[in-house]
Amino acid sequence: MQTIGLSGAEWLAVLRVGLGLWWLESWRHKDKKGWFERATGIAWAADVAGKHRWSFVKSGFATVVQPRPRLMAYVVVYAELALGLGLVLGLLTPVALVGGLLLNLLYLVLMIHDWAEQGQNAMMALISAVAFFAMAWQTWSLDAAIGLFL
Repeated sequence: MQTIGLSGAEWLAVLRVGLGLWWLESWRHKDKKGWFERATGIAWAADVAGKHRWSFVKSGFATVVQPRPRLMAYVVVYAELALGLGLVLGLLTPVALVGGLLLNLLYLVLMIHDWAEQGQNAMMALISAVAFFAMAWQTWSLDAAIGLFL
């Protein structure tokens, strides 16, 4: 494979770090006080799920998320932080990539009607899949430095 400027593995590391920064920005811009004290993000998602065209989304949200709004708010916010840090640092990278892919697919299904969000979630899911299958943790990562996932 020929590339410009960096090796293929280094470009994959750039992609991985960029995805991690995207997750960190998602975490950074959240109103933490609203999410944690009033569960505003979960309330918004409950409204979206309640109007969803697919019944399994409504029932799944009502069963798993709605009874635990504060816990789920913490899970969502800190999952985004953990994904971002894991990808930027390259620590437990395969776990972060699979977790991010699953979270983006959840967001994609929940917000199937919101085309503005769909592009972001689809792109992040695609980057996660490419980085996972190309083993983007081999370069510029703590995983590589300590010999994990070789």
